[in-house]
Amino acid sequence: MTQSLKGKVALVTGASSGIGLASARALAAEGVRLALVARSADRLEEARAELGGETLAIPSDMTQPADVDAMVATVMAHFGRIDILFANAGAYVPGDAADGDPDAWDKMIQLNVSSVFRAVRAVLPGMIERRSGDIVVTSSVSGHQAIHWEPVYSATKHAVQSFVHGVRRQVGPHNVRIGSLAPGIVLNGLWGMTDPEEIERRVAAHGGLRNEDVADALLFMLTRPPHATVRDLVLLPQNQDI
Repeated sequence: MTQSLKGKVALVTGASSGIGLASARALAAEGVRLALVARSADRLEEARAELGGETLAIPSDMTQPADVDAMVATVMAHFGRIDILFANAGAYVPGDAADGDPDAWDKMIQLNVSSVFRAVRAVLPGMIERRSGDIVVTSSVSGHQAIHWEPVYSATKHAVQSFVHGVRRQVGPHNVRIGSLAPGIVLNGLWGMTDPEEIERRVAAHGGLRNEDVADALLFMLTRPPHATVRDLVLLPQNQDI
């Protein structure tokens, strides 16, 4: 048994490209009303125009606490509630610690960790009051192991994992669910992959995932019956391991 998403209100961050845009498309196809958040106003407007329906575009910088609060307030004012938060916005900074850029690390930590914590905190009171809500955070296979070529990025995703696990036990009695979606290699702009033919070649060789594969996994998490929570969903291409 699954539950319908039709008519629900979803807030999706990092929604102008990649996993976020693919997930917005998948949610729209299920009849979900959408609030799309990203930094690029132009790309958000393109996404809003494509998806149509009751789609709200909110240009925001998730590294700014005031923007996170304003984002949630805008959605509440427009739709009256938030049923789903997909905290997907993130940055990727690989490299060795010895010659890394601490300023770049700080920005990544603000986006990958602090903005997630703030967004979850902002939506929880309404969900708890209504005794209903779903939160999914984009993690990574790097949140399940320390990858040596991206130690700071791995640390941000480990922080997300710990947060999700702790909050899940706090909000469960209120009928609110929270889980992490941890993909392996996703063949998109984050990895410098933009050529559709090359993406399909690598997918066929089991060397990576499509954005749409992750969106499908998100729908699986959200459509489980209310008594079942997917705490962690790790999605890997066949040739990747953890």
